[in-house]
Amino acid sequence: MSGIKAHTIRIWEQRYGIISPERTQTNIRYYEDEDLKRLLNIALLNKNGIKISKIAQMSHREVAEKVAAISEINFEYDTQLDALTISMIEMDELKFDRIVSTNIAQMGFEGTMLEIIYPFLEKLNLLWLTGSINPAQENFMSYLIRQKIIVAIDKEPFTNIKNAKKFLLYLPEGEKQELTMLFMHYLIKSRRHQVIYIGQEMTIADLKEAYDIHRPTHIFTMITETFAKEPVQRYADKLSKTFPDSNVLLSGYQVVAQNIYSFDNVIILKSLDQTIHLLDSFSAKAQNGIAV
Repeated sequence: MSGIKAHTIRIWEQRYGIISPERTQTNIRYYEDEDLKRLLNIALLNKNGIKISKIAQMSHREVAEKVAAISEINFEYDTQLDALTISMIEMDELKFDRIVSTNIAQMGFEGTMLEIIYPFLEKLNLLWLTGSINPAQENFMSYLIRQKIIVAIDKEPFTNIKNAKKFLLYLPEGEKQELTMLFMHYLIKSRRHQVIYIGQEMTIADLKEAYDIHRPTHIFTMITETFAKEPVQRYADKLSKTFPDSNVLLSGYQVVAQNIYSFDNVIILKSLDQTIHLLDSFSAKAQNGIAV
């Protein structure tokens, strides 16, 4: 989690006494949450050029203040990821807000999501799989990120472009990728298209009811989890046949990994970059008065 090798940590313990881990009956080191928090802060400072001998002389408050100062002026990838990890472990909303707000001011909301938040979410998944974080920490961070995206969506004006597309967004039953779907909402709205997001756990019958009301030009969804009820290909076929007058945009791990065959009205999006490129092409054509 800290990016510091176990051998180095042991040297720091013995030579500088920066942390004092407990030991099991078989003499195996183990670390409490407070040890982890301190080590993450120390690792960030050390990666930014401060010698471990100097850090060892600093108080807990001095370390925290220095970490805050560095995270606000050093926009290198590793520094920002480390700072976000610390804010998650400490469940510190103020620290999270300061990091994200500073990055938004520097590179905009979309840039912050792509360059900082998405890589952090990938790291969070790894930490979850290895048991390095608990559900409370994960939920705490996901909620804060969700709030940031919703605020960004709300700040975007509704479109008045004549040829703007209308997107209907939803997640099928069993899908949990709401953060990605909300970010899609932001990406589409920021490009001056209409967006209707009807939420999670939607059946095709639910989708059909919303479709009949709004008649969207495009339907977007993600399939990342393994379908329990039917194969992904059969589900894609149903979407194609149920909504022949709309373009169905499909993304997600299961769609890409299973090499889903697409009909004329189904577009398979294999990456976020490809999705953004497609949205940009829609915007350019809409502004030039070209139908898509």
